Amino acid sequence: MKLNNKVIIITGASSGIGKAMAMEFASRGANLVLGARQYVTLCEIAQDIEKEFNIKAIAVACDVTKEDDCALLIKQALITFGRIDVLINNAGITMRALFKDADIDVLKRVMDVNFWGMIYCTKHALPEIVKSKGSIVGISSIAGYKGLPGRTGYSASKFAMNGFLDSLRVENLKTGVHVMTASPGFTASNIRNVALSKNGSPQGESSLEEDKMMTAEEVAKLIANGIENRTRTLVMTGQGKLTVLLNKLLPSFLDKMVYNVFSKEKDALLK
Repeated sequence: MKLNNKVIIITGASSGIGKAMAMEFASRGANLVLGARQYVTLCEIAQDIEKEFNIKAIAVACDVTKEDDCALLIKQALITFGRIDVLINNAGITMRALFKDADIDVLKRVMDVNFWGMIYCTKHALPEIVKSKGSIVGISSIAGYKGLPGRTGYSASKFAMNGFLDSLRVENLKTGVHVMTASPGFTASNIRNVALSKNGSPQGESSLEEDKMMTAEEVAKLIANGIENRTRTLVMTGQGKLTVLLNKLLPSFLDKMVYNVFSKEKDALLK
């Protein structure tokens, strides 16, 4: 499926991977519906994209933790374009705190954005995507295959996303709907800077080496290719593929490897 003239909805489109996907899809001729809470920023992105790529892009204020906002996002796409070809469930937040120290509300907030936001958007968009035989994409993580220390809520949300998308894929084997789970490795973005600490306040500074990570633009290209090729599962890095494999074959060994890696991060939570 080529993306030219397709209508693509992206949640969490105001920064990071979401913004990079908007630029990448527009460069391939897609029309865009961009959703995020940062409405002013979103409008500026939409205007810039329209000027640069000569496509149509609209901005919709959307907090994915609110089902009414998600319903409005889908409705606005239909009012403007009359169809939906692709839904990208990208909106997400992370956390950094050991479970024993974290407020329960931190895990709930992560789950509300990462899991329930996807559920709300997918529920309202699915009938239209069935009509177009289009694609539903979840931007997951290697944390959805292997639990990461200090990220219990984040890993839980991504495991839930993976399970939901896997079930949805089987349910739609005969409808022509394409379901893709896309799992970037660690990607240079602001997601870790705004990660929730144990009490829910923003972390403020990444604990990882951002300059050694994939760029959001690299991730966006791989996702666009995956949609065009109707790929089932997209694990984007060698490290990620090795993690998935080792988790199947040598899970106890991988536990120790992961512990060692995260015990060496800046301001490590594991001592």
